[in-house]
Amino acid sequence: MPSPTAALFRDDFYLSTCEAVVTAVHADGSVELERTCFYATSGGQPGDTGFLERGDGSRIALGPAVTGASKDVILHRPLDGEALPVVGETIVAHIDWARRYRLMRMHTACHLLSVVCPYPITGAAVGEEDSRVDFDMSETIDKDAVTEKLMKLVEENHPVFVQWITDAELAANPGIVKSKNVRPPVGLGRVSLVCIGEGSTIDSQPCGGTHVSETQEVGAIHIAKIEKKGKENRRFRIRFGAPGSPDA
Repeated sequence: MPSPTAALFRDDFYLSTCEAVVTAVHADGSVELERTCFYATSGGQPGDTGFLERGDGSRIALGPAVTGASKDVILHRPLDGEALPVVGETIVAHIDWARRYRLMRMHTACHLLSVVCPYPITGAAVGEEDSRVDFDMSETIDKDAVTEKLMKLVEENHPVFVQWITDAELAANPGIVKSKNVRPPVGLGRVSLVCIGEGSTIDSQPCGGTHVSETQEVGAIHIAKIEKKGKENRRFRIRFGAPGSPDA
């Protein structure tokens, strides 16, 4: 049975490099490390890309990290044609920080949207430029009004932080889960709550993704479109920049 990967990002979203020992190299080329700062694709957030730096200074370019045989195993996937490390080799893992930071900002923006639109979430996908959140709702809502409320939360610069609860505490408080169709991963003994505002006054919800430390870091965002995806489902498209700006 594969050993769990020590996921360093769970305790430090801003950690961009780490030294680690290669513990396995699979037939498909995917690499396991004893520990990593790479986030693996899950919960609507793409896995980190980057590279592994070997002792001789050469680099192994990586595609998005994914989970392995279990959710607590993280696989680093070299791009086609890249050399492979060997088991027992010590490397330095480097994430593509610019990409990760945009995803952190976007993921936090999605949480803010769930505050502005307090409806059950039926789906979500975090992207570098464009993200979506689907809500179980039938109401008509103005996208500019939503943008205004989002930017108010951003500009108020609320702290964003993580608190840990046990699986049992989550089971005893199912109402804190906003997602209608996907339950938070359990079985690791603890679940992370992403909290916004002093004393979690703005929001608190289970999430294993990576986030910025204060809402101001999200920057300018806006709702580009609200799509009707069924009688009681609305898809909100979030983009960076102000409406009509070059980044929009």
